[in-house]
Amino acid sequence: MMRKIIFNLAMSVDGYISDDDGGFEWIVGENNNSLDTKEQFEFNKFLETCDTIVMGRKSYEDIPKETFDEFSDKKVYLVTNKKLSVNKDNVEIINGDIVKKILKLRNEEGKNIWIFGGAILADTFIKADVIDEYIIGIIPCILGNGRKLFLENNPTINLHLKNYSFADGIGVLTYAKR
Repeated sequence: MMRKIIFNLAMSVDGYISDDDGGFEWIVGENNNSLDTKEQFEFNKFLETCDTIVMGRKSYEDIPKETFDEFSDKKVYLVTNKKLSVNKDNVEIINGDIVKKILKLRNEEGKNIWIFGGAILADTFIKADVIDEYIIGIIPCILGNGRKLFLENNPTINLHLKNYSFADGIGVLTYAKR
């Protein structure tokens, strides 16, 4: 069975994935469970389905250390053209035609491949139309500015709503390609 390439992240109602400084403090619920669905998206269960994470340099630099420690049993491909000193055994720096490299991995044995972020990295995969599933958490917040999720000039990609859940005012929508 072919591995899936999954894009999973949170965004504000107005389409931002981080504030101007790369911060994520705004990614919180609203302390209101009145509309919660019975079925809930469980991040740890999602993480168990992936053994590979692809992330851009800014995401790597912005992610809190304790969060990154949750990925210690995953292979992390850090996409950057900059010289970086990475002292983690599970992290490999890649560049060039990253879509081609990740598509090659898709055909190898293993679990799913998570496109972690950021927007420039995701844009490369969106424009190549190779993402199998989009899992988008909508945070009840309008940031007004920051790093946008979707950049311009993307192809039309028709999607099917595969699953949804709501918890604490946060909607998690899972779309698959039609």
